[in-house]
Amino acid sequence: MFGRRTPPAEKTDHKSSGPGPRGWTGWGRGEFTHVEAAPEWRGTTVQVCGLWPFGAGSGTPVTGVPLGRTLTNGATLCCDPISWFSRANLILNPSEFVLGKPGLGKSTVVRRQALGLAGYGVSPLVFGDLKPDYVDLIRALGGHVISLGRGRGNLNVLDPGEASDAAARLTGDARKALMADSHGRRLNAVCSLLTIVRGSPVTDREETIVNIALKVLDDHHHAGPAPVMADLLRVIRDAHPAIRAVALDRGDLERYRDVCESLEASLIALLGEGRLGDMFSRPTTDPMRRDRPVCFDISSIDDSEMHMQAAALLACWSYGFGALAVSQALTDAGLEPQRHYFVIMDELWRVLRAGRGLVDRVDALTRLNRQRGVGTAMITHTMSDLVALPSEEDRMKAKGFVERAGMVICGGLPAAEMPELTQVVGMTAAEQEMIVDWSTPPAWDTGPERRAEPPGLGNFMVKVGGRPGIPVHIELTQAELSINDTNRRWAR
Repeated sequence: MFGRRTPPAEKTDHKSSGPGPRGWTGWGRGEFTHVEAAPEWRGTTVQVCGLWPFGAGSGTPVTGVPLGRTLTNGATLCCDPISWFSRANLILNPSEFVLGKPGLGKSTVVRRQALGLAGYGVSPLVFGDLKPDYVDLIRALGGHVISLGRGRGNLNVLDPGEASDAAARLTGDARKALMADSHGRRLNAVCSLLTIVRGSPVTDREETIVNIALKVLDDHHHAGPAPVMADLLRVIRDAHPAIRAVALDRGDLERYRDVCESLEASLIALLGEGRLGDMFSRPTTDPMRRDRPVCFDISSIDDSEMHMQAAALLACWSYGFGALAVSQALTDAGLEPQRHYFVIMDELWRVLRAGRGLVDRVDALTRLNRQRGVGTAMITHTMSDLVALPSEEDRMKAKGFVERAGMVICGGLPAAEMPELTQVVGMTAAEQEMIVDWSTPPAWDTGPERRAEPPGLGNFMVKVGGRPGIPVHIELTQAELSINDTNRRWAR
């Protein structure tokens, strides 16, 4: 043999010492430089119980919708706000807030949860789909898609929906509570639309005038069709005595006209003369059904009409949550079976930026009791969407949406977002670095036959309070690909 002579090994007493973790150490004694990891198999405790003591727990929750595999050890993570609240008792309320840059899969996470929850008997409800991201899913589930927009469909915010018919089936305090809830939601919806038209909140006196005018309308349309916005304007112009009393006109009709002039001008804008068109001033074209998944498709509204989009989202939220209140009232009375719903509220930032004071309107709409069997998912891009509001009071209330959420799911976010995010969600430096890395753009070397995906596509961090985050990767199944193509118009 040619080559360098191996130096003699040191004399070792093999009887008194054993090999190390890589074998016998020293020259010529066969020490391994690389040790392959032992093969691993995953299974339930029933399946792998015979492998004791070689089994180890995954350390991730397995209650709920299978979301994906963790990036740390490849264990399966099951996660959705309803299961983690009602079955696993891991969160205090059945809600989640989803953040992430566009194109990294925020809607995919929520669609996976909605699809899994539908298998558990929970109906997904999408109150405003702008892209659309959820229409294909709802149709695949046999749900009800309601198209709204200019020339496509109308949503009358003064329509109590099924509340009137449901109230006729109830008695006593249950009936009064349902009618009061319906009245409050319609009042909130009208004032929200007025805020969007003006760009500023309505005054206290104007809100009181609208409140009394709605009550007068309800008395006049008790047995007839639902009133529309023109009816509300007419009642105010007719100077009903009850309205004049709260307008403080001091018995002077001219003073009453002056007090209501600004309110009348804003209502005229909602009749089709303003930027919101007549979408909210005509009878509802397609009433919502409560016994199946529902999606309000407002994708026909162009992105340039931001105020129209915000108004449509608010109107859908008000109408949808009103329908949920009816369902729960009938359930509590024993007149209908208990139904559970998963409410998806996407593009939250569009509503919050449409006018000062809308944070309070959204907050009033979305405060559903945990006992009502409703889980919610709020989705926006970044924390900047919440802190960019002009009023400090609105910014603090908007942050409260994140603070009150049972869980926060973060996709890729830029480093500039971390200071604001960590104020409401505790994160370690390693977790922050991981989220920032996921926001890296895709590689440059793309070609016509291949598509470079962002490195953070499908990666998310699940945070619950101060607990360590769970990084997870979502891989779509073949059956899900057709209902998750949100770039269909770019396919050609």
